[in-house]
Amino acid sequence: MLRMSRREAVRGGAMVAAGLAVTGRLEAQTGRSGGEASTVRLGVASYSLRNLDQAGVIAAMKTLRTPYLNVKDVHLPMSPASEVPGRAAAFRAAGLQLTAAGTIYFTKDEDEDVRAKFEYVKAAGIGLMVAAPTHATLARVERFAKQYDVRVAIHNHGPEDKEWPSPLDVLRAVGGMDQRMGCCVDVGHTMRAGVDVVEAIRQAGPRLFDLHMKDLADRNSKESQVAVGEGVMPVRGIFAELVRMRYAGFVDLEYEIRPEDPVPGMVESFAYMRGVLAGMGLAG
Repeated sequence: MLRMSRREAVRGGAMVAAGLAVTGRLEAQTGRSGGEASTVRLGVASYSLRNLDQAGVIAAMKTLRTPYLNVKDVHLPMSPASEVPGRAAAFRAAGLQLTAAGTIYFTKDEDEDVRAKFEYVKAAGIGLMVAAPTHATLARVERFAKQYDVRVAIHNHGPEDKEWPSPLDVLRAVGGMDQRMGCCVDVGHTMRAGVDVVEAIRQAGPRLFDLHMKDLADRNSKESQVAVGEGVMPVRGIFAELVRMRYAGFVDLEYEIRPEDPVPGMVESFAYMRGVLAGMGLAG
């Protein structure tokens, strides 16, 4: 009974907030003044909205009151290449900021394949690629990252991933590489890999380029994903560490469940995260 009353309270507050227009200034979310940028900027990984078309994504982002979009190729297709700039411009014309592209996979250790994907993000005007290279393609990806001046955030995918189970595996691989090579910490997959999420973020330090937020009811089960705030994810600890390290990237909600109707659960997740920020003194 306590859980349901809490959930209803969060949902009720979120639905009131959902009527507000999208804003490009995080101060409206966190109460920061004096033009200081917050180290916790809440965005969306567009994979969460994978069953929606571009117009549906734009409408959902307005409901969620964030302009920050990590766009997946289902919403910004790689081909035909000639249409990439125009499709990206349509998102921006709607008031959205394309903060990253991906996740983009590199399975072929070939210049042609790797170059095409860097050309894609350049054509879209995006400077950060959330990526999943293999160990075999990593050096080639680094070479193109330097050539195109695009940062690469390697996404970990949990214990099933033979390449990058946790961010610590990424950090070991990129530690001696160009500073454009870093990681995207997926907190759910990190937890399932048996790694302390907050400690992984701390160890990533300046190599942390992006963060994908989700929650789990069971720290060992991928299928137990729930709205943020309903599981065991240490959300406040994550935010506190990001603030401490003055993280300059984005916290992108990746809500992978209920793809046929994701927005209600995403609204609830944003309400909880904003409530945590408010409790930390980061909201008015």
